[in-house]
Amino acid sequence: MRQLLLLFIALFSLVGCLKDDDYTVSVNDRLAFSKDTIKFDTIISGIPTKTYSMAVYNPANKAIRISQIALQKGASSPFKVQADGAALENGIATDFEIARKDSMIVYFMVNVPNTDSDAPVDYTDKLVFTTEAGVNQEVVLKAVGQDVIDLKAQRISHDLTLDAKRPYHVYDSLVVEKGATLTLAAGTQFFFHSKTSLIVYGTLKIEGTLESPVVLRGDRLDDMFKNQPYDRTPGLWGGVVLKKGSFGNEIRYADIHSGSFGVQIDSTDVTQRALTMENSLITTTTNHAISVRQANVFIGNSQITNAGGDCLHVRGGDVTLVHCTLGRFFVFTGGYGHALDFANYDNDVRLPLKKLQMYNCIVTGYQEDELMGSNNTDFEEDAFNYNFANSLINTPKPKDDDAHFVNCLWDVKDKSNNALPVEEQILRDKNFTPEFNTDHLLFSFELSEKSQAIGKADATITQQYYPNDRLGRNRGNAPDMGCYQHQTKKEEKQI
Repeated sequence: MRQLLLLFIALFSLVGCLKDDDYTVSVNDRLAFSKDTIKFDTIISGIPTKTYSMAVYNPANKAIRISQIALQKGASSPFKVQADGAALENGIATDFEIARKDSMIVYFMVNVPNTDSDAPVDYTDKLVFTTEAGVNQEVVLKAVGQDVIDLKAQRISHDLTLDAKRPYHVYDSLVVEKGATLTLAAGTQFFFHSKTSLIVYGTLKIEGTLESPVVLRGDRLDDMFKNQPYDRTPGLWGGVVLKKGSFGNEIRYADIHSGSFGVQIDSTDVTQRALTMENSLITTTTNHAISVRQANVFIGNSQITNAGGDCLHVRGGDVTLVHCTLGRFFVFTGGYGHALDFANYDNDVRLPLKKLQMYNCIVTGYQEDELMGSNNTDFEEDAFNYNFANSLINTPKPKDDDAHFVNCLWDVKDKSNNALPVEEQILRDKNFTPEFNTDHLLFSFELSEKSQAIGKADATITQQYYPNDRLGRNRGNAPDMGCYQHQTKKEEKQI
């Protein structure tokens, strides 16, 4: 028995010696990192981010011992790190090992403090890896913190103007009560928490400018995955609701995106203007981008795109659109709508359509037919009036219906004409440039050089309403349909 014990001790000692010999102490054997910089985009102060990760590789033929992993700023750093399952307490942790040709995972998050600063604040630190050989290697950590004004269960009961000094972070919905007017100054930004909305019983005035639009978006500022921000996905918040009895609302130079819906309008009184919206962008919604129910609405020079429901959903009322682009190229599953859907009823409710008119517009999308109109045949005396003029429409050309469609173009494939090869046929998404980047959810609705919408708008209407396009560019004597004037040499901006 004693001999066996001595043999076991000898073998154990031998294994230990061999293990020690398997670790490198050469300064030439260095770690490799999947990222040399960990960068967090703008972060709301006081709210921890989600966790990001990085791999640390050992390319050597022997194991590497890491004697220490430490944040350069120690316990004062806003960055929090966990390496190989061990948290860095007070910004430091010791004794790590990575086998040859192996790796370990390091996790990062950040929680920046409130600084009472209107401007964004930059934060930097370094994560230092010290090997047993005495080699120091660094990974740079960067973040931008933004102090915000929290609005929790806020009800606006008197006239109020919100400025653009800091973004507003909205919880529990922001409500404008009857008799009150909420004005949003140029450059104002709103971050809405999940399922919250801007609900208006009174009046909303959005006074953005070309240089300083008003932005309404969700509060997910991080990335869903590499090069894919959550901000490009729908359903991050609710939307804007203009309640029954809310009149005189004005939205100018607004960017409303990534909600469950965009703007909902319900008035019942079509003799009063419920909403005037100009030079604005509504995009990337789970449901309808704009829905109108028995309301008087004017929309001009605006982009309304990529809705899971309808880009524009009209049920009765008095609705006019001039120089607008409606494009439904929704790439998420579950989409059910069209670029434009209008009717004079909703289920069993009669909603006379006093007027729907579109001038110099584009109505298009991926589907064979993006224009849906429905008349209540049970009550044929109910108004169902619509008119399209000088517009590009993705729908089969109507037969014997010239009274409703004047100087319109039909954005559909002519299957009977095979004169042009498919690659030269400019149809639907090919009307726009640059090409849609569906991998990164980037879409441009500026016209391509071969789009049939170029130069086909009614110049008289253009001069009367919008001689300049949504980006402030003069349309000249040959205006294009839609909200963007084609530029021969232009900056390719994707939205």
